[in-house]
Order: sequence, then C-alpha cells, then structure tokens
Amino acid sequence: MLFGETFRVALGALRANKLRSLLTMLGIVIGVGSVIAMIALGTGAQSAVKDRITALGTTLLTVSPGQMFGRGGVSSVDDRAKLTMKDAVALEERGTSFTAVQPEMSRTLQVQYLNKNTNSSITGTTANYLVVRKYELAAGRMFSSAEDNAKARVAVVGPEVLKNLGLESPYAILDEQIRIRGIQFTVVGVLKSKGQSSPWANPDDQILVPLNTARFRVIGSDRIRSISVLAKSEAQIPETMADIQKILRREHKLRQGRPDDFTIRNQSDFLSTFAETTVVFTYLLAGIAAVSLLVGGIGIMNIMLVSVTERTREIGVRKALGATRFNILFQFLIEAVVLCLLGGLVGILLGGGVATWLSNAFEWNTQISSSSVVMAFGFSALVGVVFGVWPARRAARLDPISALRYE
Repeated sequence: MLFGETFRVALGALRANKLRSLLTMLGIVIGVGSVIAMIALGTGAQSAVKDRITALGTTLLTVSPGQMFGRGGVSSVDDRAKLTMKDAVALEERGTSFTAVQPEMSRTLQVQYLNKNTNSSITGTTANYLVVRKYELAAGRMFSSAEDNAKARVAVVGPEVLKNLGLESPYAILDEQIRIRGIQFTVVGVLKSKGQSSPWANPDDQILVPLNTARFRVIGSDRIRSISVLAKSEAQIPETMADIQKILRREHKLRQGRPDDFTIRNQSDFLSTFAETTVVFTYLLAGIAAVSLLVGGIGIMNIMLVSVTERTREIGVRKALGATRFNILFQFLIEAVVLCLLGGLVGILLGGGVATWLSNAFEWNTQISSSSVVMAFGFSALVGVVFGVWPARRAARLDPISALRYE
C-alpha cells in the first residue's frame, strides 16, 4: 500500500471519530500548554531578576555583617559580627581602588501623613545613594551632604509609600510634613519606581533619610546594615574586594588565620545565585507540567488499543486485500502521531495565550522562548511515537484469518 493512501486511511479514521479524537488530544493540549506557560513564567522571572540586578551596576559591591560562631553555634543578632560607622569612614578614607562608599541602616517603622498610617522601611543613607544604587527621582531633589551632617529632618519617599498613603501624584507630597516614629520630616523628593525584585523586598516601599538623622534621631544605633562600594571598573573588582578586605580586617583587629567577620558580594554573585534558583524553579514547574503530557500519552495509548480492538475485522479485510504488516503498523502510528502533533500545536497556542494573559492581567514577567516551543512540540511528537508503537504493533501482528472471524 502506498504511503499517500496510508495517510488518507489514517486521517479518515480520525475524522470518523471526531469527538473521541478531540477528547484524546485534550491531555496533550493541557500538557503542552502547561509546559509552555510554566517555562514562560520561569524564564520571565529569571530575565526580570537579571535586569534588576544588572540595573544596580556591574561594579557595585556590597559589604554586609558576617556570622560569628560560638560554642552554641551561630551567635544571636545582638552578639553577631557588626558593621559600624567607623568601618564606613575607614573605607572612605583609606580606600584607593573605588570611587564611592555608601553605608546604610534600615528599620521598619510607622509613617503618618495627615490621617493615613503605613509601615515602611526607613533607610538611613548618604547623599550619594542615587548615584551608587542607580535610582532616579520622579519629583523633587535628594538631600545633601550638608543636611546629612546637620541631622536635618528631610526625607525622600518611594512610589509605593505614596500609594499606601492614598496619593497618586508625586508632587502631592513634596514639601509636605510626614511623621516617622512620631518625628516630623519634610518630604523633599520622590523616587522613580524600580519594581519589586522579590516577594520579601520591595525597593519602592522605602523612605530615605540622612544617615546621621537616622543614627541619632530615628533608629538610635551605630550599626550599619550594609556598605555599598563602587569599583572603578569591572576589571578592578578583585582588587577592590582585596582592598575592602584589608581595611576591614585591620579595622576589626582580626589576627592572621582568623576568618572574616564580614561578607563581600558583587552583582555577579547575586546574579548567579538568583539565576540558579530561578532555573531550578523553572525546571520544577516544567517537570510538574510534563506529567500532564505523560497522562495524555497514556490516554492516547489506551484509545488506540480500544481502536485496534474495534477495528479488528477491518484490519483482517485490509490484510486479506494485500496490506502488509508495515502498512498496518504505519497507519496506526500515523493516527497516534497526528493526534499528538495537533494537540501540541493547540497546546502551544493555549500556553502562549495563558502566558500573555498572566502578563497583562497580573503584570507578571513572562517570556516565551523558541526553545521551549520546539521542545514541547518535539516532546508531543515523541509521545505520539512512544505511546502509539504498542497499539500499532498489536494491530500489525493480528492474524488475518482470526481477524476476519472476529465479531
């Protein structure tokens, strides 16, 4: 039997049972659609994290307190290693391989504006915060070094704080008075949105105040959460990290052989860590979605076995008329593969539509990659071959005389 005629017979059998064919394809449609949508979510999240970390600057280094280990394990928060203003001053005065030092301290406190209240992260920092952290202003200005030295009660608020206080325009709060921990501050600027980089840290939900104001009037502590340092160039990052390490070890009086009680991270470290995490979650989501493809393949095999049983007499007639074992096997294999390929095509459209809808409706970052489409489509074809072989071989091996006698 010619290949063209085999194709026509196979497609005719599918058209003769339209409802069964559609229901059989449903498992493949859901499986492929789920794989496409889940990979789009994972890839979009990975791309968003990469863009936000890169936006901070590739030469940015972050120094944070390390852990101290005692007899009982890791020390408590109060007893653990710490960074202080002396460390920041030492880096600024002795550093030779970096261009800027930006210390900061932070605490979540209550903020009041007129009759509205909200809790926000109060960040005490220096006047070079916008330059070091790559922020821009939507309105107003950044406080100056003179205001920092004078412990002025001025503040620069993030856009999320405006929403929490019931305001829409950034100009509505400029030169207005807010209260932080009961202390009155004048708003001199509003930050542009950076976008939420993670569920637990929203850079838009913060209020910047001068470091000395936070240190002596708001937080009342000399401890610093982190120190950001800008290297002169990417090539000089190793030299800058060595310079920071040398200065802080001397400042903390650490003898040779003792480990550092601080941690220095660069943006590539953060980027690789987040990338590895999002890749794992992407594979996890895709693996869960691939289970639907497996279930769909089993459904196709089941339906094809039923089809072989129902069409036993037809197979006997075709064998008696000269159809070879290969013709019969090829026909049933074509039916299974066509079902999977059609289901894969519809699933790709469905998955792309779901990913687009999630992006528009919930503002989630989604990114449909061509590799995921090719992989899902190829996998659906593979499912058709793998799960169609057994029913096809069973049909091909039927004895024509026994098949003709089958009722």
